Amino acid sequence: MNDTKYIFFSGKGGVGKTTMACATAVHYADAGYRTLIVTTDPASNLSDVFETAIGHRVRPLGVGNLYGMEIDPDRATEEYKERTLGPVRAAMPESVMKVMEEQFQSPCTTEIASFDRFVDFMTEEKHADGSSWDVIVFDTAPTGHTLRLLALPVDWSRHIEESAAGSGNTCIGPVASLQENKKKYDEATTLLGDPTRTEFIFVLQPEQTSIYETARSSNELREIGVQKTRLIVNGILPEEVCDHPFFRSRYEMQQKHIARITREFDVPVALMYQRNGEITGVAGLHNIAAGLFGNGPVRADYDLSVGDAAPRPGAHEYKELDPTSLLEQIRPEKGRSKAVFFTGKGGVGKTVVSCAVAVALANRGFRTLLLTTDPASHIGQVLDQPVDDGIRAVTGVGNLDAVMIDQEQAVIEYKERILADARGKYSADMLVAVREELESPCTEEMAAFDKFMWYVERDEYDMVIFDTAPTGHTLRLLELPFDYSDQVGMMVATTDSSSEVKSATRKRFAKIIEQMKDPQRSAFAFVVYPESTPVIEAWRAKEDLAAAGIPTQFVVANQVLDPANCTNDYFKARRAMHEKYLAEINDRFELPVVVMPLFETEIRGLDMVTRAADALFQDISVQLNRSYR
Repeated sequence: MNDTKYIFFSGKGGVGKTTMACATAVHYADAGYRTLIVTTDPASNLSDVFETAIGHRVRPLGVGNLYGMEIDPDRATEEYKERTLGPVRAAMPESVMKVMEEQFQSPCTTEIASFDRFVDFMTEEKHADGSSWDVIVFDTAPTGHTLRLLALPVDWSRHIEESAAGSGNTCIGPVASLQENKKKYDEATTLLGDPTRTEFIFVLQPEQTSIYETARSSNELREIGVQKTRLIVNGILPEEVCDHPFFRSRYEMQQKHIARITREFDVPVALMYQRNGEITGVAGLHNIAAGLFGNGPVRADYDLSVGDAAPRPGAHEYKELDPTSLLEQIRPEKGRSKAVFFTGKGGVGKTVVSCAVAVALANRGFRTLLLTTDPASHIGQVLDQPVDDGIRAVTGVGNLDAVMIDQEQAVIEYKERILADARGKYSADMLVAVREELESPCTEEMAAFDKFMWYVERDEYDMVIFDTAPTGHTLRLLELPFDYSDQVGMMVATTDSSSEVKSATRKRFAKIIEQMKDPQRSAFAFVVYPESTPVIEAWRAKEDLAAAGIPTQFVVANQVLDPANCTNDYFKARRAMHEKYLAEINDRFELPVVVMPLFETEIRGLDMVTRAADALFQDISVQLNRSYR
């Protein structure tokens, strides 16, 4: 190859993006190409898949020609800050440097810094010996956040250009310090649209929500200039193991969706069969690569050695907790509203669990609002009825309303409110500066959080159920009050009124933070699938929440196989894997656990959501010491 080839992997959370990206990187490395795999997901699992620590540096991965890196947002922020401010420290007065330092404490700095590091790999990054990479594979965050990332080269280039023609400042510093960045942003935009250099691969599963998101995202990619795409349909059940009626039903459901995919998507489609165990380590990745690239069996080789599926030795035996119902975990105090946040790795079923809990609570007489903060929202798909940015009643369920935070509408409302508040307070020149500042791409994140706060503050509901974005982005959202509260007033001049605005807004943030830390007003729960990476990712996020003073109340183990349905070796192996990780959930979290079974078909429409709700709430006792050891 004369020029580096860029391969992006994305799709709905939990569909196997990371596995497919890693297997692709292994394939190119084995073929003799100098290959780098980079993850842009803030909740990266790259190290877990390769079973080796990677971190925020390029390092070899134990396969000839293969290297990897996990972009760390905090490290990227510090590097970006020093790269931008370092060259001007000696030339600028101390007062000016102080202002610039304050600007770099903006909550949007983390986003632009991570994005800037990502662009480096498309425009500047070289191998240690100074040569170019042959192939760079990007394992990206779930789709909604990936589309945001890929649109940023255009957005930031335009913002720098407009700021240069205006005040000469952006939300993170003078245009002069960013002009060099504009050149590489323009270059990245060109590369994204070059089908000879850039390919975008969607990984999806044969399910309605996954197909819907892929179709929507494909259209948005075309709008930002990406021309070359293809699909990998993952997690397909082999027909020969689906002898039980339960799995035969799921097999037939999948086949209908596969036929639809091949009919509706005019791009190459590869099929990958579900293995009977986890895919980790280089040996497992070679197995997947062989099927993916036609160098080995695709259909028959779904059987992996699952090793010891029993709970690990030395697992602690905890004291039995008093039996507690799921309802008691989340019930609000009389006369007070309560927010319940469901989060976890993409694809573990947060949306289904959120919808099921909301329906169950509404049917038990609680006035309930179901809300999603995920940019790739699917609550309308699960409920099988329209859900948009206006609060509307859910047809067929009393006491239940639903709404989604629409990013574009939130930005419009946020800009209008900020400008309306500024008019009459500030000079014409200052209003121009405020308008210019609001055109920054950073405004989207601030607007989404502002809307999020508005819903947390609502008290006309007994319960507000939040279906959140995948873990890394949820943590970023919840960290924003801590970051952004220090920045209130940065958008306006140091006038007498600005200190009042700053004080009022900080009080609002403090109230929201206090509410999220109060287990009587807020409940945080992790949804996990019983496999290694969802459990580990959720546990890490639980620790991060705890460090911020936010406790986790319980865990939902989702899509758990019923042993009565597992009648052959293939599904017995998968059930053994589930038992192993159910025990690990108890071991790691030491929290109440509720189990949601896998159903014979996907959960869509009120009948299926109600079945899921009944499954969650049917057992009064939600105990730690379940018999999974």
